[in-house]
Amino acid sequence: MEDTKAKTIAAFIIITLIISLIIARISLGLSNTFYLITGANGAAILAVITFFLLRNRYNNRRRLENQMVSELRTEYSFLRRVAGVPTKFQYSDIEAATDEFKYLLGRGASGSVFKGILSDGTPVAVKRIEGRREKEFRSEVAAIASVQHVNLVRLLGYCCVPTGSRFLIYDFIPNGSLDKWIFPRSEKEELSPRGKIRHIGGCLEWRSRVQVAVDVAKALSYLHHDCRLRILHFDVKPENILLDENYRGFVSDFGLSKLMGLDESRVVTRFRGTKGYLAPEWILQQSVSEKCDVFSYGIVLLEMVGGTRSIICEEDSTDKSERKSDQYFPKIVSERLREGRVMEVVDKRVVESGGVDEREVKRLVCVGLWCIQEQASMRPSMAQVVEMLEGRAAVEEPPETEMMMVKYLSHEKEIRSGHDSIGIAASPVTQGDNSICSLSSCSIYLSILSGR
Repeated sequence: MEDTKAKTIAAFIIITLIISLIIARISLGLSNTFYLITGANGAAILAVITFFLLRNRYNNRRRLENQMVSELRTEYSFLRRVAGVPTKFQYSDIEAATDEFKYLLGRGASGSVFKGILSDGTPVAVKRIEGRREKEFRSEVAAIASVQHVNLVRLLGYCCVPTGSRFLIYDFIPNGSLDKWIFPRSEKEELSPRGKIRHIGGCLEWRSRVQVAVDVAKALSYLHHDCRLRILHFDVKPENILLDENYRGFVSDFGLSKLMGLDESRVVTRFRGTKGYLAPEWILQQSVSEKCDVFSYGIVLLEMVGGTRSIICEEDSTDKSERKSDQYFPKIVSERLREGRVMEVVDKRVVESGGVDEREVKRLVCVGLWCIQEQASMRPSMAQVVEMLEGRAAVEEPPETEMMMVKYLSHEKEIRSGHDSIGIAASPVTQGDNSICSLSSCSIYLSILSGR
């Protein structure tokens, strides 16, 4: 537009000067005044043409530079995406992609997740971290930005609002989290500030459950053993495992992760994570290792087999004398395994649909029970778990473990029944030659662990 306007003005000036020369020639003849006007007009015409040529050259150069900058930006963005480096987005881009945060996918302890579509048509999940959780935000970006694995959710970018929330932009995984597909649930609606999103659960078939178990194990094995810096996830649970359109498993949510040098065997960290999936050594505020993730994975694996939470909450009876206590599902699994009735713990919905191999069930159950051994040294590594799940390594029947949760639940039942529990609370709980804690301290630990 500016070039067209400049050309029009230049042409108008030149034509005006030429017309003035013609008029001067007619009215003044070949006088000295005519020659003076001719010289002045000629100089003006030359100046206009020179200015126009210089301006045109400058505009062409600027246009070329802008084109080069645009190409470099495009190439840089492409290389960042190929290299897996997250892109920094502007808040306006995030707001436009999510249609002002209209489509809520879910809520968690650290924030909410919204569905969005980027300007290039890429569907994304935008995690909004509420408040000023700077440490959690930096942890998640640092942990996942440098890793590339087929079963890890890819971090596309991030956005920081100086006085507001922080955002993480992930690939959109269409079938949501694993908990919606292994635990029985009715149709549920969740409200968002601008509208509703309907979440409908389902029953994941047996073959898909086995595949998801392998997918998650491979992702954790990669984080523990194949990264330049070992990454401890610290929050492995069904809600942080996503399923794509083919029901393949993806590990997500690295907000609690911790980087660990390959030469380090254990680290000390503060108490954190999700209740119900925490390893004993973590609750007892001991130094932790990747075996904490192994414990959490074992709980998830058993939950996938049974289609139930690890703590089975019984409905309270109207008669307090008939009140039932909660049950610990891993203990039930261990008992059924030793009684040769392992098929009784499999999700009944899956059994009814068929295709369940008892030998495969026993293998998964044994792997899960190995993973939740109270002593961290007894648990396998995630690399060994992958080999066992894929049948490349033999799976022996695991030894009985203490399962302090069982003692807590029985202790809680006695309290409900009004029995004296002082003598019991004072008795020590031991595992092997090492005393772990008294039951009173275990009760505190397990009361935290058992909560949902």
